[in-house]
Parts: sequence; structure tokens; C-alpha cells
Amino acid sequence: MRLFPLFADLKDRRVLVVGGGSVAERKVKSLLASGALVTVCAPEATPGLRELQGQGAIEFTGLAFQAECLEGVWLVIAATDDREINRRVAALANEKRLLINVVDDPGLSSFQVPSIVDRSPLVIAISSSGHAPVLARRVRERIETLFDHSLGALVALAARYRPAIRQARPDMRRRREFYDWLLDGPVAGALRKQLPEAAEQALENELRQAQGSTRGRVALVGAGPGDPGLLTLNALRALNEADIILYDRLVSNEIRELARRDATQICVGKSPGENHDATQARIHQLMLEHARAGQFVVRLKGGDAFVFGRGGEELEFLREQGIDYEVVPGITAAMACAAYAGIPLTHRDHAQSLRLTTAQFSKDTTAEDWASLAQKKQTLAFYMGVSQLDWLPDRLIANGRSADTPFALIENGTRSNQRVLHGKLKELTAQARRHGFKSPSLLLIGEVAALAPKLQWFGASIGPQELTSAPCASTTPK
Repeated sequence: MRLFPLFADLKDRRVLVVGGGSVAERKVKSLLASGALVTVCAPEATPGLRELQGQGAIEFTGLAFQAECLEGVWLVIAATDDREINRRVAALANEKRLLINVVDDPGLSSFQVPSIVDRSPLVIAISSSGHAPVLARRVRERIETLFDHSLGALVALAARYRPAIRQARPDMRRRREFYDWLLDGPVAGALRKQLPEAAEQALENELRQAQGSTRGRVALVGAGPGDPGLLTLNALRALNEADIILYDRLVSNEIRELARRDATQICVGKSPGENHDATQARIHQLMLEHARAGQFVVRLKGGDAFVFGRGGEELEFLREQGIDYEVVPGITAAMACAAYAGIPLTHRDHAQSLRLTTAQFSKDTTAEDWASLAQKKQTLAFYMGVSQLDWLPDRLIANGRSADTPFALIENGTRSNQRVLHGKLKELTAQARRHGFKSPSLLLIGEVAALAPKLQWFGASIGPQELTSAPCASTTPK
């Protein structure tokens, strides 16, 4: 580590900025945000700097740099476009043992200005030691996504209650547990929902509990169809905070690897042929058991918890048991798989409506239902449809859907082994059997499916006769 990281308190301390251009203006504004008393030394200045001078926010000399400008300052930034002037400023600053930053010239600098993630009073600084500022910016962009903007309010709240927390939890271990609860529990959740009064009330209620016990909670998190890049930021945060993860069978390993390393992961996925009601009852009991033990439980579901999952049932159970919960939506399979296959679910020329349904319905579905499904100018998205392919196409055709209606069958949608089979409805059963399509597969039926061979950009495409790769396909999800 060549540079020693530190945070400088510049409030009411004089800082000299040499230069009056746009770069100098950016540095000045950052310094003013920290409370520094800024002097700008330059013969000319940008309109923005002139405006700050007019407001009395800065002192502007209007003169070229002289050694006397360094008197009484704590910190110096050289931001001119003349390297000789910058070199002279740096040499004189070093003689006076003043910390100096020369913009874009680490060789002349004794400190670097980092990229900043501002969640004040929490501030995160990133430095590449001045050698790769673009890389530092990219790292900052990634870190920005990991920390919700409500975190600053949480830190401020914790600071305000710090004496009360120390008094109520004098034991270090119990105090550490309390701060874990503060970061992971209902206080942080209320602040994310813009409910500051509820957050403060929850904190005070917890402080009043003599034992300081941690209350558990459950988050229903949609993991999407498989590509980890499709996780929402809130889903990623939940995975990094979870104590217990109850995951479905179809949640990809790549997504599970993003979870907190010491989290306990329990597979609760349902398998074909088993008693799904009994499995669901076990899931309910696991959520209850771990939440009552004070743990943060993530119920991780493929796709979205509220689209052909049992998310509603699970929330009803948690509410009955008095367990705190929240929901993190996921991208449902119809949206993601269609997009990765290049199929717009709606199109003003081909489909004005969309039906999400499951092929796991009874063959005794009413004639009216079948007639509705067979209407033209709509897209049908069938979840869990592979086991029904022997009879589903014939039933749709018998109820009025044209045998030449285009279809697309998407296996392992959004994953590296995605395949898309496309053709006409009358060919669906034979083609799916010929090419060995298996679960998980999503079936799209409708005029928009004819666009798949032309617009597909990802994975393998199978036409009636051959297997090809998409002409512009990526091998890795974006």
C-alpha cells in the first residue's frame, strides 16, 4: 500500500486552488461541500467560479500564482493546464510541507483526490494511486449500486442514539448484535421506504427491551430466470445480508454464489411427483423457525415470487404468525426469456395483449376458456409446459387457433445453455420431442414468435431442420 488513506477535516481551514478552469471549478465545489475556506489563485476564472466569488463563497485573487499564495493554507490543489506552473506549485508546497495534489499528475502529488461514494455521514473513497482514474470511477459506480441512499440516514440515526445504545447494551457482544439488527432489520427497512418516524420508533422500541433480543424477518426475493446479471440491486443486497437462504430448485448456482459466504443455504425446491403441499408446509415451518430465532431469512424463488409461485400463500402465513416480511420482485420468465430470444411480447402489428398462464391445468378446462386462449393477435406465455406438449397444441388448434400459428419454445432461458426452438404450432410436439427439450422451458405462442429467427441475439436457435447459433449471439449474458 503506497498511499496512506485518510479523511481530512477541512472545515474552516484554508485551501488553495491554483487554476481557474473547469477542472478547478469541480475541485472547488467539492472542497466547499466539506466546509473548507477556498482561495482560487488564477488570472482568469470560469463563470461558475465568478458566481461563487460573487456569492462570497470563495476568495478569488485574479492574479497569477506567487509563492506568497501558500501562506496560511493547509492544503493545495494545482489544476492549471501548464505543467511548469504545476511543477513550481508542487515544489514550493513540498518545501513548506503542505500536502499537494496536481490534477492528473501523480508524480508531482503528495496526495490523491479519490472517487467518492457519498452516503453522508458515511463516505467511501476509492483510489487507484492516481494511475487509473477511469478504473477508480468504474469501481465507484459498482459500489454505488451496493449501498442504498437511505444508508446515510441510518448512520445519522445511529450516531444520534449512540449514547443510549451504549447505556442499554453495555456488553460489547450484545451491542454488536444490536448494530447488526440495526443494519439488517426493520429500522433500515423503514428508512428504505422513506418512513423515518417508523424507523426511529422501531429503534426506541428495541432499546426498551431488556434483553435486546433480535427480531427475525423474511424477504421473498425473486431471482429471475437464471442470468445473475438480471438480479435487482435490492435482491443482491438481501443475498449479502441473509443468515438463511431457502432456495428453489431452479435458482442457478451463479446466483447462489453471490450470497453472503457464511449464510446457510437450504434447498426447498419441489420435484415432479412429490407432494407439493407437504413441501410447502415444510417451507413455511423453516421460515417460521429461523425468523423466530432472530435470523434474516431470504426465501429465494426463481423468476418472480408472485407469478406462478406461492409467494402470496407464504406472505399470508408470515402475517398470521406475526413475522416481519418484505418482497423483492424479480424478472419473471416470460419477460426475460422472450427478450433473450428476441421476441417482443407485444407488438402493434402482431399482438395487442399478453396472457401469462401455466400449462399445468386440467384438460377439462371449459370451452370458453379454450376459445379465449385460441384468439388471434395475442401472445400466450405458458409456464411449466413441457410435460403438456403431447396434447396442448392439438387442443388449441381444435378450439380455433390456426395450425400455422408461430411458436417459440425456450429452454434454460437467459442461461449460457439457452436453446430456442421455433416453428408452427402443428409441428410443436414432434419438434420438441425430436430435439429433446426439457424443463425449465417457457412456451410462447402467437404471431410475435415468428420474429425469433430474425431478432434472436443470444444462445442457440433451432429451426424446423437445423440447429444454428444466433448470428449476433453473445456466449455470456450481458
